[in-house]
Amino acid sequence: MSYEMIAILMFSTMMLMLFTGQRVFGAIGFVGVISAVLLWGPGGSDIGFSAAMKLMKWYPLLTLPMFIFMGYVLSESKIADDLYKMFHVWMGPVRGGLAIGTILLMVLISAMNGLSVAGMAIGATIALPELLKRGYDKQMVTGVIQAGSSLGILVPPSVVLVLYAMIARQPVGQLWLAGVFPGLMMAAMFIAYVVIRCRIQPELGPVLPPEDRDIPRAEKLRLLRAGVLPLVIFAVMMVPFINGWTSLVESSAVGALAAFLAAVLKGRMTREVFENSVRNTLGISCMFMWIILAALGFGAVFDGLGAVRAIESLFTDQLGLSPWMILILMQLSFIVMGTFLDDTAMLVIVAPLYVPLVDALGFDLIWYGVLYTITTQIAYMTPPFGYNLFLMRAMAPAEIGLRDIYRSIVPFVMVMIVALTIVMAFPQIALWLPEYVYGK
Repeated sequence: MSYEMIAILMFSTMMLMLFTGQRVFGAIGFVGVISAVLLWGPGGSDIGFSAAMKLMKWYPLLTLPMFIFMGYVLSESKIADDLYKMFHVWMGPVRGGLAIGTILLMVLISAMNGLSVAGMAIGATIALPELLKRGYDKQMVTGVIQAGSSLGILVPPSVVLVLYAMIARQPVGQLWLAGVFPGLMMAAMFIAYVVIRCRIQPELGPVLPPEDRDIPRAEKLRLLRAGVLPLVIFAVMMVPFINGWTSLVESSAVGALAAFLAAVLKGRMTREVFENSVRNTLGISCMFMWIILAALGFGAVFDGLGAVRAIESLFTDQLGLSPWMILILMQLSFIVMGTFLDDTAMLVIVAPLYVPLVDALGFDLIWYGVLYTITTQIAYMTPPFGYNLFLMRAMAPAEIGLRDIYRSIVPFVMVMIVALTIVMAFPQIALWLPEYVYGK
């Protein structure tokens, strides 16, 4: 059997196992290790062992549990809730202001957690009921929360970019910095859409009634101080790193410690909060480590087969496609896979193929990491099986049906496609900040 056919057989077997409901790391790792043993005999079993050793020696992986712990402490201790109360009071007098505040809340939650699930949970349980109660259009605000929560995998400290960094062998710090401006640009585009839509149709985002706006100035200032606390934690963590005073791992430890101390000083660090934070951190960190381990083993077999060179030859020599056309086809394949897989599964399935191919075509792998993440955000919200669609269905009030959820995301998906096109056309949007910081 040719190496190309072996690669196709591996890929199809893995997809079949995923469709049967197997765990992602189990399907990928099993196919990788069994293929290695069948190809190279007992010595092939060393691939799994060497992948484990490579994972254990990857120092930046220490940032993963630190940032996840920081996010869960802020969420479980209700410090994140203070953010929404602040936006509720300060943005309420503006037409569509609570929806704008919700998007800003999603950005800040993303900067504290690195996972889209956290933003979705806070938005659906705290913001959504308030928005509906205030007379906001249910489809618009449902779309706002889904789109805003998707920023969690782009705005640093993104856990997905940590996984991409490991597979693509790129610096995590540069990838995180590359996600800053595209993430903020996308958030600004969401806000612009809400402002324009509420100006055209004022009934979609009414201002708060006078009785809700008549809050003493002292109370407004108190809420402002409480809402600023997460920003202070983020600044304490990121400023030393950007200035080169601390390494990435040291900054993650500073962020986790700052969040813990903030919860203690506010009297919210109970035994239950600490236990839930540690349990969730351990569960998610272990999940990602198993997935990375399986992806490394699977990728090593693909490298040994030379499958990447065969695919590159197919696209460029036999089909005659240009590098940009190949890149666009890759992005389209992510959107298709996103209808039935989550972001980590998509990455570990195709990264062994796509990342070396992107490098061979002459594209920047840091920039491509941002493109992958934005495309994943779009896939998260694409029917019929977008990840965020079902998360919202599980968390939303009964009055919001699946049809409302599907219709709510259409304009935001259009905005995200425009944002993806802009970043593809102007790579420096993603690359300027990492080049500036690491150039220093």
